[in-house]
Amino acid sequence: MTDALAPAPRPAHRLIPSQFPPIGLFDTVATAADLAAVMELAGWTNDRLAADRIARLPQTEWVYGAPNSSIVMAAFLHAAPGGMRFNGPELGAWYAADDIRTAAAEVGHHLRREAAARNAGTMSRNYRAYTATLLGDYLDIRGQQPTRPDVYASERYDASQKLGEDVRRSGGAGLLYDSLRRRTGINVVAHRPRNIADIVQTDHFEITVQATARRIDVRQLSK
Repeated sequence: MTDALAPAPRPAHRLIPSQFPPIGLFDTVATAADLAAVMELAGWTNDRLAADRIARLPQTEWVYGAPNSSIVMAAFLHAAPGGMRFNGPELGAWYAADDIRTAAAEVGHHLRREAAARNAGTMSRNYRAYTATLLGDYLDIRGQQPTRPDVYASERYDASQKLGEDVRRSGGAGLLYDSLRRRTGINVVAHRPRNIADIVQTDHFEITVQATARRIDVRQLSK
């Protein structure tokens, strides 16, 4: 069977914790050489993980010289220590959703896991919302939970990370997949920074969860 490809939802919604403010390191430089110099001046090369990750990302895929370039590059250079569903720890990716409610369900799930790990009954966190146009065609594994149970495993990422990194190595744009946190929700992971376009910061939200309950409270904050 030939793998199906499909475009990403437009726009795609992403939530980023407000504790990580947008720093325009990549937004104003004009060349890759300028970017390397600015990174060194800003101390980014003291962060060995970030320095190693940008070295793994071909310069043809670096994003700079445009508004919100830093938001994109941060998603790839500041990866979670154990990786995420479709990327390993060596290089990050841009995760987004078809709907802001799906994005909230996804980050709420991870916030709940954090609360449980910290033995905190309740946790709240503020997030900035972004919309973006994700260019390219994505490996479409929607509706394949019965045939790809290892990739859709709720708490294990070994099979899904292998699939995601195989897509990245093959030159693919990323994957479209069903949300495990919101019924009918659709998620997308983009593995190519240059495919992330038309980024707009929209609203701010406070998300509150309880460690032992599935409810996710989402409150839109004043701009």
